[in-house]
Amino acid sequence: MIGFLYACGAGLMLAQPAAAQSGKWPLTDLSAFRQPGGTWQIAGDVAARLGKPNTLETAKGTGVLVNQPGKKQHGQDLYSNVEHGDIDLELDYMMAAGSNSGIYFQGRYELQLFDSWGNPAPRAADNGGIYERWDDSRPEGQQGYQGYAPRQNASKAPGLWQHLKVSFQAPRFDASGKKIENARIIRAELNGVVIHENVELQGVTRGANGNEAPTGPLRIQGDHGAVAFRNINITEYPAARPTLTGLTYTVYKAANARELDPATAKAEAKGTAPTLTANAGPFTHGYQLRYTGKLNVEKAGDYNVGVYAQGGGASLSINGKQIAGYGGNGRGKATLPAGSSDVEIIYGREGDWGAPTLGLYIAGNGLREIQFGDAITPDNTDPILLEADQTTILRSFMDAPGREKITHAVSVGSPEKVHYTYDLDNGMLVQAWRGGFLETTPMWHERGNGTARPVGTLQRFGQTAFTLNRLADAGAAWSEDSAGTGFRPKGYVLDEKDRPTFRYQAFGSNVSDAIRILPDGSGFTRDLEVTAPAADLFAKLAEGAQIEQVEKDLYVVDGKSFYLRITDAGGAKPVVRTSGNKQELIVPVRGKLSYSILF
Repeated sequence: MIGFLYACGAGLMLAQPAAAQSGKWPLTDLSAFRQPGGTWQIAGDVAARLGKPNTLETAKGTGVLVNQPGKKQHGQDLYSNVEHGDIDLELDYMMAAGSNSGIYFQGRYELQLFDSWGNPAPRAADNGGIYERWDDSRPEGQQGYQGYAPRQNASKAPGLWQHLKVSFQAPRFDASGKKIENARIIRAELNGVVIHENVELQGVTRGANGNEAPTGPLRIQGDHGAVAFRNINITEYPAARPTLTGLTYTVYKAANARELDPATAKAEAKGTAPTLTANAGPFTHGYQLRYTGKLNVEKAGDYNVGVYAQGGGASLSINGKQIAGYGGNGRGKATLPAGSSDVEIIYGREGDWGAPTLGLYIAGNGLREIQFGDAITPDNTDPILLEADQTTILRSFMDAPGREKITHAVSVGSPEKVHYTYDLDNGMLVQAWRGGFLETTPMWHERGNGTARPVGTLQRFGQTAFTLNRLADAGAAWSEDSAGTGFRPKGYVLDEKDRPTFRYQAFGSNVSDAIRILPDGSGFTRDLEVTAPAADLFAKLAEGAQIEQVEKDLYVVDGKSFYLRITDAGGAKPVVRTSGNKQELIVPVRGKLSYSILF
């Protein structure tokens, strides 16, 4: 962001709003913002306490933007010096307990930030919601309208970093200043879950300043509660929409469209077309379709371009150079001059499989991806979703990044909408999530591959490892014997509520492992009981980039991704240690070990 970096580096306020440009905000000071109030500051780190409403604790340094309004200073909204149109915004944020904030795109359209942890039925005013519009002249109780709740509550607990990604499209105006297209949230993703898709914003939301316009500042609500931000990154798309003009086509009959020679083949039909389509001409299959035309861009530079096709293959050439060869889909890079470039697009339809589909796309050099041509026929397979209105257990394969497929995974769903996956081969809690239970389409559709997928805000718990293992001491390496004589899985048994308790043998001891969802849906407890444990037996409770003890028996894990509270260690003392490039929370096993995870 050129304007932004200049403002920060020189420590100056810009007299006029600067145009936004792509980049990460350094957050070294507050000079990127217009007249920031006294409640805003830059910090090196921040933390919140679960039992302290509207409170954040800060550490010296840079890189984190923090707002802490209070009784004496109520706080005020923060406006960026730069103004934006179409952007992708990506950032991390942290809510204090009970806190309330929001991000206004162009200062006018609010995406709500709120401590909605554990709310089973989020509304437009909850975390990730698109806030309502407001009209005082409407009847009582109906002043708020056109608000959009998130698809599900993807929120994390106060004091944990949450990750937000939003693609925003600004409203469009004609030369006279008349609005001709509404703003849109093209896509919003919170903590890895899509919460909005293609939402049209017919007007400004409540609390907006001014009327709609092509650009406006990024605005952060600052008078409602304590909130922190880091890793703010904007990708702007200022380029004008390209056009594809002067399209003419020629159709050839061809049993093998790949081998047709247009120099000798007979043209069966010719014509002009307003846009690309695989359905020009008189044939439904067995033909080749050749288009020529002009691709027009406002700004010279490097672009990502390509063709997409269904029911056949396609190729693309620009200014005589082939960009994508004949195939189902193809893409490449092209250096285009400002103005017009010659394009040739070839589509070959062979057989009668698939819906004939052809299109061209272009992106880059300040341009969000634009498509010309037929709409891609979506996969009409209905997803097979498994809900958990009561305790629900499914055995399946489970994919997990950075590790081999888990082949003996047991996923347990709960009506509290908190679910988990257990690895029977390792006695390990693999992951937990909040929201929907499982999508089993890969498992059960047609032949299937045996895999299920979590549906919700997913928290993973590290690489495959045995929960219990032997250590010579707290600083030693883990035993390599677990896969041999040290571990014997014994399945699980169900209690009166059909909740499983997993059983196995580890180094001569019998182990029971009971995971139970907390009634308020804030997380779960885990109770391990080990008969006559060996003197050198340890449990690894967590691993991550960083593990911090924030209170007695309470830890925040993996860069503030989740909380872990030890409730009974049998008198043993937990240890946070460094192992390679990560930290581990371990504890000697004295017979019974209980802890809870909150996320």
